Amino acid sequence: MALIVQKFGGTSVADTGKILAAANKAIRETENGNQVVMVLSAMGKNTDHLISLAHEITEKPSTREMDMLMSSGEQVTVALMAIALESLGHKAVSYTAGQIGIRTDNAFMKARIKSISTDRMRQSLNEGKIIIAAGFQGIDDDLNITTLGRGGSDTTAVALAAALGADTCDIYTDVDGVYTTDPRVVPEARKMDKISYDEMLEMASMGAGVMHSRSIEFAKKFGVRVHVRSSFSDTPGTIIGPEPEDGQAVVCGTALAKNEAQITVRGVPDVPGAAMKFFSKIAEANVPIDMIVQNASEGGKTDISFTVSGDDLLAALDAVKTAAAEVGAGEVLSNDSVSKISIVGLGMEHRRGVARKMFHVLAEAGINIEMITTSEIKVSVLVSREKAVEALRAVHSQFQLDRPVAERTLRFETADALPAAEPYAVKHSSELVAYMTRMEDTIIDAVALDSGQMRMTLAGLPDVPGNAAEVFNQVADSKIVVDMIVQSDASGNDAVISFTAPRMEDDRLTRLAAGLEKTHGCKASWNPHVAKLTVRGTGLRSHTDLALRLFGALAKAEINVSIINTSERSLNVIVDESSGGKALELLKEEFKEDML
Repeated sequence: MALIVQKFGGTSVADTGKILAAANKAIRETENGNQVVMVLSAMGKNTDHLISLAHEITEKPSTREMDMLMSSGEQVTVALMAIALESLGHKAVSYTAGQIGIRTDNAFMKARIKSISTDRMRQSLNEGKIIIAAGFQGIDDDLNITTLGRGGSDTTAVALAAALGADTCDIYTDVDGVYTTDPRVVPEARKMDKISYDEMLEMASMGAGVMHSRSIEFAKKFGVRVHVRSSFSDTPGTIIGPEPEDGQAVVCGTALAKNEAQITVRGVPDVPGAAMKFFSKIAEANVPIDMIVQNASEGGKTDISFTVSGDDLLAALDAVKTAAAEVGAGEVLSNDSVSKISIVGLGMEHRRGVARKMFHVLAEAGINIEMITTSEIKVSVLVSREKAVEALRAVHSQFQLDRPVAERTLRFETADALPAAEPYAVKHSSELVAYMTRMEDTIIDAVALDSGQMRMTLAGLPDVPGNAAEVFNQVADSKIVVDMIVQSDASGNDAVISFTAPRMEDDRLTRLAAGLEKTHGCKASWNPHVAKLTVRGTGLRSHTDLALRLFGALAKAEINVSIINTSERSLNVIVDESSGGKALELLKEEFKEDML
């Protein structure tokens, strides 16, 4: 007998006919001898309707009362589903999150799961009942109703699958799997048979709307097999698990995060603790940060740029302006008309020239890049929103993502990669139950130091399409394997691009710098003795305090950070080589309680 968790989104339970169709999917599993837990969202656009009602009354309703209001939609759906199942002759029981015992913190509208009690659910399953659980919600220690944020029903479903040790978690939605990009925007997008946890984490955080990133964090931590499939057919969907698609594509997908906002702080003093001040204020505002770019300093000052969801811009600006005043930084700029285009693939970790190929296709389309950040398995660029769809289509076509992996003709040179992190330990039975008290904590699987790097910074680059592509063509011609790339926001000024690479001889650096200055009219500077610190794990982006903890630990020891970049699974910073060993020990101590 298998235990199956089935999650149905709002479009899958939008009316009573669809509720009955979903009920039949649960019944089919029980008739095959399996136990079933259903997790439901509110019907159709019900949550949006409730939100609009609140805003008809006031622009700033209480977040506690908003959670009370929004959670009511799921209660309607689960009751109707239980009625449907009983009318079809099957035993069923509906539960709110409070009745199950899904405990969260008290961050209203963005709550995180702390623990789940399984006793009541197991009793109902043993009685032969189909459980229907309200998604998206929980209760805090004071018994207030909380909600988990947009996409929270995905998180509920995978969390329940983890807590119960389910054999699989089926995510029923209005698409029939995970595609190489949004097929509504790019009709040529291809459905993947499977995708790895790490790739899906990056895809989810980059704007792929099929799954909520926090739900994939749960899946990876607890080894939950997730099957994304259509509510309206029985065709196979996409399996999200430990392994990538057969053939391990260099790039498996591309995504568009359309509603992004960009904040840039000019003239930040290049001293230990300055970055920490910004992330402290942002964490207090409970605003998740996406792309973070701090470039190398000029004249003792640096710029810090980052992106947030457009919905969080005002809250983030308030926090950033307060921090800027406290550290004596210059102006704070914002732009709410940008979008993020990203590519992701586990194969990127072992190939070079991928980022350059992306920059080239955007240059050929006349699309200017406003920010760049990279990690081992993804490249993200910020472009103007009006060019975003064009950029997505161009990148998807360039990497031949409409074709099966075996039929793609693009070839990339092999490159060395960071040593693979130790795999997560899948937890079961008593060990799993003990872990349920810290379900949504950040999990760190590696804190690493690469002390053999160099850093080059190009200042004064004209902010025009094609510059990044031309720069990295020239770098590639010099047989240099690039690691990190960051381009900070130009905002009408000349751009600044920094990159790191394995350490090389001073004469090679001198020749490269001279060539770049001559070709691009920029000023090239370099430091041949830097170290890269990497914190890798799960939940890094969605936990707003992670960057604060990292910068706080380094600031206490007066270790300055010269470059920052981030991804869903890693946070990388560049420090002086002489500080690398000490910084590594500090970060290991800071994150020791988060290590598996």
